[in-house]
Amino acid sequence: MPVNNQLIPQQEQKRKVGFSEVINSIPYQRMIANTLKDRATANRFISSIVSAVATSPALQECTPKTVVSAALLGEGLKLSPSPQLGQFYMVPFKQKEKTDRNGNVIQQACTNATFVLGYKGYIQLATRSGEYKRINAMPIKEGELISYNPFDDEIELEYIQNDELREGLPTIGYYAMFEYHNGFKKVMYWSKDKMLAHADKYSPAFSAQAFKNIEEGKISERDMWKYSSFWYKDFDGMACKTMLRQLISKWGLMSIDMQKAFDADGGIIGDNGEVTFSDSEREGADEAPATEIIEAEIAEETPEPTPEPQEQASADDFAHLING
Repeated sequence: MPVNNQLIPQQEQKRKVGFSEVINSIPYQRMIANTLKDRATANRFISSIVSAVATSPALQECTPKTVVSAALLGEGLKLSPSPQLGQFYMVPFKQKEKTDRNGNVIQQACTNATFVLGYKGYIQLATRSGEYKRINAMPIKEGELISYNPFDDEIELEYIQNDELREGLPTIGYYAMFEYHNGFKKVMYWSKDKMLAHADKYSPAFSAQAFKNIEEGKISERDMWKYSSFWYKDFDGMACKTMLRQLISKWGLMSIDMQKAFDADGGIIGDNGEVTFSDSEREGADEAPATEIIEAEIAEETPEPTPEPQEQASADDFAHLING
């Protein structure tokens, strides 16, 4: 990102300052006010974003502008950054220093925050659109799948009512569905093997073989720090998000807000609201957490994004983040 961006206060570039100090500086206050317009909304936004950053050491390392930009997009979509609600996340993403052929630094090393739509964010936006009567995604346990016919779009399941028994059973696959108010219904089922292959292909931080080794107890506890991806930590939760993303993108109706969130998922929100990511990151949105914020170690394993355009930005530019 531009090293000399005029939105970054001079004191922020010279010394390490707290996020609450930065966000209360005049340039950031002007940026937020120009975007949100209403003073009460702006004050609530500042309070919530300061709280979110205070509870995440990883976000404290991010460039404040990218944190605020991602949060403003979430605010415009009426989604909460609270990890407990799981609607959207600001995920740390480390960028290495870039130099030209002569060794001149053209981009300093930094950590940026990416906007990541959560599992519950998909459901929230779909429900709010008014098109969906029902929408759901969940893991399927051993003994629950009776039959699945993708040609006729029919699935027969028998839910195990005993929660304690169900939790102890192995997951064999994943189910997602939606139904419109007009009666149109779509269901999708992936086996766990198919989901493993998907994660192995599209998540640079995940290995299906390593995951199987962990399940079989072949990885010692002292070596688990090497496996920081949330595909290792919460495979079922990650899989549910992937199912919803696949289902809605292929067959679902998208409101303007849902399309905006879908297009920005996994990207860095830059000047004028443009979103920056590489092709691998587009599918890398599946690398987002299902229930909590990704910590710093996962940012180290994410593929490097395309640099943002080297141009100046004014505070007024950020009014376009929400309004298009």
